[in-house]
Amino acid sequence: MGSDFGLPHINFYFPTAPLRPYTPLGGSTSNVWFDRYNITPDVPEHIQTLESIGQEMKGLIGKVADSGVPLNRIVIGGFSMGGALALHTAYRFSPGLAGAFALSSFLNNNSVLYSNVKTRDTPLYMCHGDRDTLVPISWGQNTFQDLTKLGIKGEFTPIKNTLHEIKQKEIEDLFRWIEKVLPPVENK
Repeated sequence: MGSDFGLPHINFYFPTAPLRPYTPLGGSTSNVWFDRYNITPDVPEHIQTLESIGQEMKGLIGKVADSGVPLNRIVIGGFSMGGALALHTAYRFSPGLAGAFALSSFLNNNSVLYSNVKTRDTPLYMCHGDRDTLVPISWGQNTFQDLTKLGIKGEFTPIKNTLHEIKQKEIEDLFRWIEKVLPPVENK
């Protein structure tokens, strides 16, 4: 599948979030990675669902590693809530990954991640639409700043004239970053 993106040395996995009750939708079920009390950074995280899905992601990464892919050749990332999950996974649940990316994502102000970072070595890439009204860019910028204060190194790219969506430029920038953290392995 990586060859579809011009990256033949990379396999991509696109898991779908499970159906679960989602509090911001009045408890209706939706495909979400974890529950939130509200879509704002100033509320507590829903620790129970976050811990549960974090362990599931750790298990998924373990299966990929067991298939012969070393952890330092695995990048995890996602859009919106998927990006928040990727941050928790890379820096709490599965340290040693090649990289983590979060597109149009944020962590809650008092995220459990901030006090439980297991690694600072995994490179980070974040980008965010500058006109996002669902998840304002300031939330993503604050998350990035809080992570860099903890010693995590990375880059944050604002995407001009972009709402809560993924645009071609975002994908192109992301793939350039992925190629940087996952160069082709030379056969000797």
